[in-house]
Amino acid sequence: MRRTLSWWLFWGAVTTAAYTYVGFPMLLVLRAVLWPQRLRGLPQSTPLSVSFIIVAHNEATYICRKLDNALAVNYPRERIEIIVASDGSDDGMNALVAAYPSSAVRLLELPRRGKNPTLNVAVTAASGDIVVFSDADSMLRPDSLTHLLAPFADPAVGGVGGDYHYETASASGAGERSYWSFDRLLKRIESRGGNMISATGQLYAIRRELFQPIPAGVTDDFYTSVRVIAAHRRLVFAPQALVSGPEASSEGAEFRRKVRVLTGGFKSVWESRQLLNPRHYGFYALQLFTHKLLRRLMIGPIVVAALTAPLLWGRGWLYRGATVGQLAFHSLALAGFLLRGTPAGRTKLLSLPLFFDMVYIAAVVALVNLLRGKSQDMWVTQRAKPTVKVSL
Repeated sequence: MRRTLSWWLFWGAVTTAAYTYVGFPMLLVLRAVLWPQRLRGLPQSTPLSVSFIIVAHNEATYICRKLDNALAVNYPRERIEIIVASDGSDDGMNALVAAYPSSAVRLLELPRRGKNPTLNVAVTAASGDIVVFSDADSMLRPDSLTHLLAPFADPAVGGVGGDYHYETASASGAGERSYWSFDRLLKRIESRGGNMISATGQLYAIRRELFQPIPAGVTDDFYTSVRVIAAHRRLVFAPQALVSGPEASSEGAEFRRKVRVLTGGFKSVWESRQLLNPRHYGFYALQLFTHKLLRRLMIGPIVVAALTAPLLWGRGWLYRGATVGQLAFHSLALAGFLLRGTPAGRTKLLSLPLFFDMVYIAAVVALVNLLRGKSQDMWVTQRAKPTVKVSL
C-alpha cells in the first residue's frame, strides 16, 4: 500500500513537472504554428505621443545617463515627455533631474511611499497617447522605442513588452541569464500565438487609457501589463526593442530580489484572478495558471519526487536513477551556495543548480509572506556596482 501511494505520488510529481517545463511550451509552439496572430494596421501618419516614465529611488548614479539615453532614441523629440517620479530620493538625484538641460524632462518630487503609489501619481501626470515604463538603470538602443511603439498601429494591441539583456556576462549570473533566455523564447512564442503572459519593468508600454491604479503590494509591471488582457486587447512582445542593465550584486541580493518579486507576483495573480477564467479569457487563462502559479509552485512536485523516488528504489533502474540524479543536482546546488563568490562557485556546473533551487526556495518564502499578509512595498535596488560613473 505504501509503495503504491509512493508510485502515484512520484508519477504525479513527474507528470506535473513534465507538463510545466516541456508539455506547456510544446502546446505554445503548436498554437503559434497552427493559429498565428499577426499584427495588422499601418504605421501612424502622425507619430504617437509618448510619456516616458521613470520611477526612481536614490538613482543619482544612473539618472543622467538614463535621461541622455531616453532623449537619444530615434523618435521625434517633440512627441516625447520624460517624467522622473522620485520616490523620496535623498542622494542628490532630484537636484540632477531638476538641473537637466531639457524642457522634455519633468521632475515629480514625492515623499517616500513605495513604487506603486509613485507610479500612480506619475501616470496621472502623463499626457501621452502611450505610456512607456522603464527602470533608471535600463538603457535602450537608439531604435528600441520605435520597435516598441510599432505594434500599436494595430488597434487590437493594448500593450507591448521589450527585450531585456544584461550589460555584462559574468559566470555568477549564468542562472539568471539562462532564465531570461528561456523567458524570452516563451514570450516570442506566446506573442505569435496571441498574448505574452506579462511584460517586465525594464521596458514596456501600454495605451494610457488602459492604465489602472496599482494596488499596494503587487508587482507593478505584471499588474499594469495584464490590465491590457483584462480589457480584451493584445499584449505582444517586441524582441527588437532591446534594453540592457546590470546584474544583481550577489546571489544574496538576487535572492532578496526574487523574494520581493515573487511575493508581489503571488499577490498580483490573486488581484487578477478573474483572468484565470477560461470562459472569459480563453487560452490566456491556461497561460496564467501554468506560468505564474504552477511554475512558481513547482517546489511541491520537486520535493515529492525527491522523497518518493528512494522509496521506490527496488522497483527498477528508473527510480534508482531518479534518486541519484536528484541527490547529485541538489548537492551541486549546495556546493554552489557554499562556494559562492569563489571561482569554482561561479562555474555553470554549480551556479545553474544553485539558481534553480534558489528560485524555488524564494517562492516558498514569498508564499509564506503572502499567507502572513506581509508585503514589500518599499524597494532598494539590488545590483552590481556600475562600471560607468555618471555626472551632470
